[in-house]
Amino acid sequence: MSEFDCLDPVRKALLDDLDEGFAELYGAYRGLVFSAALRLSGRWADAEDLTAEAFLRAYRALAGYERRRIAELQPRAWLMTILMNIWRNCARAKSRKPPPDLREEPVDDVDPGEDVEDAAVRRETGQELAELLSLLPEEQRAAVVLRHVVDLPVSEIATVLKIPQGTVKSHVSRGLKRLRTLGGAR
Repeated sequence: MSEFDCLDPVRKALLDDLDEGFAELYGAYRGLVFSAALRLSGRWADAEDLTAEAFLRAYRALAGYERRRIAELQPRAWLMTILMNIWRNCARAKSRKPPPDLREEPVDDVDPGEDVEDAAVRRETGQELAELLSLLPEEQRAAVVLRHVVDLPVSEIATVLKIPQGTVKSHVSRGLKRLRTLGGAR
């Protein structure tokens, strides 16, 4: 029996074969990463870009990791750390550029198989949530998204954001309180 036999299927697959294991990692976490990216960025196209970049960086990093590091990896928190770093860097870069002409903004894609009423409700709710989240300070938005969209425990959020657990709890609490206030004002 190998010391790596007790690992979860994703990490075991990564150790067995990086390419096949990465496909499993992607399949297991792409929805979670995209959902977090969408709530952080507020735009479907930006979320797709953030998700793609996060997985690209993850693959490149894994290619250089030793077996022991892959075995000890906490994939969900690790991917969220990568996503948060990319999101922060993009936010900094955007703050240095003039705002784009909104007439040139592409329209988000629509799923042709989705019921029109369901699509309208989903889009309206998602857009309203994205607008409310965008009004939160960056640290509160990140903490709320990681806790309530990604469903990370406070300890993992603290690792991802590199802040104490008490600060995470404070950011989540204040963020939710502010969301309730903002939501009630609409």
